[in-house]
Amino acid sequence: MALDETARWSQETYILARLSDALELSNFLFLKAHSSSADIPVPEPLERPGQPKEVKQEKEFASGQEVAAFFNRMSSL
Repeated sequence: MALDETARWSQETYILARLSDALELSNFLFLKAHSSSADIPVPEPLERPGQPKEVKQEKEFASGQEVAAFFNRMSSL
């Protein structure tokens, strides 16, 4: 009998993975706020069965002109 990939984990296991991810993120934020070191890596969440792996996308930042235009629009409201 073939099962869906998501059926490999029980509900409790999914909840424990979520708790683990939240605790790792909480520890990361605490260390980031109270440490002078800037090279603390962001924790990766636990992989869940049946979920596709996330593809890291390059972040696109707004130009200085776009940011200035945004704040000018906000200040004129």
